[in-house]
Amino acid sequence: MDFSYIIRMMQNNLDIVLICGAVMVLLLVVLLIITIINAVQLSKLKKKYQLFMSGKNAKSLEENVAQHLNQIDGLESLSKQNQSDIAKLTNQIQFAFQKVGLVKYDAFQEMGGKLSFSLCLLNEKEDGFIINAMHSREGCYTYIKEVIAGKCVIILSEEEKKALDMAMSYKL
Repeated sequence: MDFSYIIRMMQNNLDIVLICGAVMVLLLVVLLIITIINAVQLSKLKKKYQLFMSGKNAKSLEENVAQHLNQIDGLESLSKQNQSDIAKLTNQIQFAFQKVGLVKYDAFQEMGGKLSFSLCLLNEKEDGFIINAMHSREGCYTYIKEVIAGKCVIILSEEEKKALDMAMSYKL
C-alpha cells in the first residue's frame, strides 16, 4: 500500500476541516454579536415595559385606554363644532363694522374744543354709514349718510370725506 497517497488525502481533509473550522468560528463570532445586540434591545424594552406597567394591572390599563379613546371621541366632536362655529363667524364677520374713521372738528368759528365729529363705520365690503354730529350753541345736529361699496350718493363735507378715507384705508 502506498502511504504517500493516504497522507496526501489526510492533508486535503485537514485543510477542509481547518477551513470549515474557521468559517464556523466566524459564524460563531457573528452570532455572538447579534446575541449581544438583541440582549441590549431586550433590556431597553423591559425597562420601557416596566415603566409602562408600573402600578397598573390589566384592568386599570384597559380603563385608561378606554378613557383616552372617549376623550379622543369628545375632542373630535368638539373639533367639528368649532369648525362649524368658525364658519358661521367667518360668514357673519363680513357684515360687521371693521373699519373706522373719526374726524373731530369745530363746526362753527365761534365754537372751540372740537365738539363736532364725523364718524365712518364700514364692513368688509366697504358698506356702512357716516354719522356727522355738528355741535353749536343752540344744540347738536346729527346727520347720517349711507355708504355703499365705499361711495356715498349724497355730497360729503370735507370732514366726512376724511373720515371715509380714513375708514377705507384702515388695515385689518
